[in-house]
Amino acid sequence: EQLRMFRDSGGFDAFFPTGDDNEGHDALLGKFPNLDAFDPAGGWNRQAKTSLGNALRTLSPLIILDEGHKAYSQNAKTTLEGFNPCMIVELSATPPKGANVLVEISGQALLREEMVKLDLNIFNKASPSWQDALLAAVEHRNALEDKALQHEAETGDYIRPICVIQVERTGKGQRGAGFIHADDARDYLLTHPGIAPEHIAVKTSGRDELKEVDEVGGLLSHDCPIRSIITKQALQEGWDCSFAYVLAILAKPSAKTALTQLVGRILRQPFARKTHVRALDESYVFCFQRRGRDLLEEVRQGFGLEGLQGLEATLVDEGTGTTSGELFVTTTQRRRFRKAARDLVLPAFMMKEDGPSNAGGQSGVDGKWRLVHFEEDILSRVPWREADVSALFRLSLSEDGRRDLALKAGLEAEALFENPDAAGLPAHDAVIDMYFAASHLADVVPNPWRAVDLAKQVFAALLKIHSPDRVAANYLFILEELRKHLGVERDRLCQEVFRRLLESGAMRFIVVAEDLGFNKLPTKIKTALVRQANREDGRPYQASLFQQMDESELNGLENKVATCLDKQAQLFFWYRNRARQDYFVQGWKPGRIYADFVLTLKPDDPNADDAFHQVFVMETKGVHLKKFTDTDYKRSVFDICTEHAKRTDWAKFVPAMQRKAVRFEIVDEDEWEQKLSAMFAS
Repeated sequence: EQLRMFRDSGGFDAFFPTGDDNEGHDALLGKFPNLDAFDPAGGWNRQAKTSLGNALRTLSPLIILDEGHKAYSQNAKTTLEGFNPCMIVELSATPPKGANVLVEISGQALLREEMVKLDLNIFNKASPSWQDALLAAVEHRNALEDKALQHEAETGDYIRPICVIQVERTGKGQRGAGFIHADDARDYLLTHPGIAPEHIAVKTSGRDELKEVDEVGGLLSHDCPIRSIITKQALQEGWDCSFAYVLAILAKPSAKTALTQLVGRILRQPFARKTHVRALDESYVFCFQRRGRDLLEEVRQGFGLEGLQGLEATLVDEGTGTTSGELFVTTTQRRRFRKAARDLVLPAFMMKEDGPSNAGGQSGVDGKWRLVHFEEDILSRVPWREADVSALFRLSLSEDGRRDLALKAGLEAEALFENPDAAGLPAHDAVIDMYFAASHLADVVPNPWRAVDLAKQVFAALLKIHSPDRVAANYLFILEELRKHLGVERDRLCQEVFRRLLESGAMRFIVVAEDLGFNKLPTKIKTALVRQANREDGRPYQASLFQQMDESELNGLENKVATCLDKQAQLFFWYRNRARQDYFVQGWKPGRIYADFVLTLKPDDPNADDAFHQVFVMETKGVHLKKFTDTDYKRSVFDICTEHAKRTDWAKFVPAMQRKAVRFEIVDEDEWEQKLSAMFAS
């Protein structure tokens, strides 16, 4: 009653019956019993208030709730449900137990999409002085700005690295009480040469010096002078600035939450793309007088609190050399392979965009070529009207499915029925809920209207043969069979779309000069010191691109193949392609194909200028996987790759690759030796 949102107002009359329409108000209150209403007086019926709150309730709105994990109290639930929402969509990095998680984005997925800057480097200063830790953080920020200025000169991308400083006290009258105060940190920063007062901002609950910056373009503006932000907890969550690179923790070792509160604030990658300047693609934490193992554990917890599980291996304690409690080493390419590896650019399926290309354009008047994305370029073009579901029209249904339904869904069969007219099916006492069916098929058929149409076809056919009770009793079974069948149909239709795009020239298998982040071999990798891979005879690999490699990267078959490759005289170098990190091929199915090996062969003429003349992208398959549908799919995609790599113009954008032959091969466990012999003899 105290909130204006629920007060009677003349601005919302159009949503409600007129004041003298008693029947209309009765009908409206019957449909929405929770509307605020005036009590009857003087013979009048109850009338709904013409308030904004009531108007929203009658619209059954879609509610999108940020930080959804905070709205699980009974009061919060009652408030949200009181708006009669058709759906509540929660956004949360840490969904509570029991949440209905529809989409989950892992930390590794963010890293692959270049949205976060990692490794997270932790500098634990042994000095008891917080000033030493702050000085190290500021000087590191200054060094990053020098690299950022050089990067801007080369690319035009503006980055101004910012240091976020967490102190222990911020309020008036709290200074000098044995804690590190915001003004202490500010005064110390101003003693540093080159730091002016306008370079520093304090953000607390009662003191917001960022507000003025937000009003004139924000922290990302080229004109913004801020290099350091001092805070306690005001930036704990809900604040992200991609220019924040350095976090200085000025808290005593007993403050166990010091790292978990702000660790996520420095992880966002500017412009969501890597700069390929290592210093500008990583983030940094500076603290003092903390135990190394405890510190790493706190940061791991911080990643968990930020919904970044899976990135623990990217934590590097610069003070102890440990990464998540294990010794790691970063190794670079062998010197004799570096030039050739730099020239090697692997092909990918690319889509042609309309319009002129950008600087360094690779497609001239035809527009720019970009990487193919399954959802955007393949799935969105699927003609679902051509999906054939007739194979399910005579599906066998069990008589005791009702009991199975109750166990699986926790629902009474009657809860799955709706009005026949609404569902558009033949009239029966009850018919199946098509909207639930569409949601069940969403992972295969993203268009809910098409999903409803397909589900209607199947249920209508089954209702002609079986009773509504039997169909309802087998409801989930039918939906699951339909989902599996539509998965096969989706792949068939996607393959047709893929083929037509290739034939029309809208999609091509080519190499481009631009570094896409996956089409070139990495210049360095990180491996565990205690788990180095070796050949089957125990000797180190001699022809691998990197001198050191983690043994976990190779299974038994792959180690046999790698050992054989390492002994071939014609081989120049080989590289173990890492799944979800390195080179991939996007076919007509959702998942990307990550081959196991990339290998190069020396030219037949020992006096040739090129170090290698042939490239093989190779996938190994165990005997138990040889007949799998997935293996057949990969063979088909690899055959297309090899066919298109033979065309004369596939490498026209990368001159160094124009003289190279590229082949894609699947090698089965029971014939890998013969296959390799044939490859090297070709």
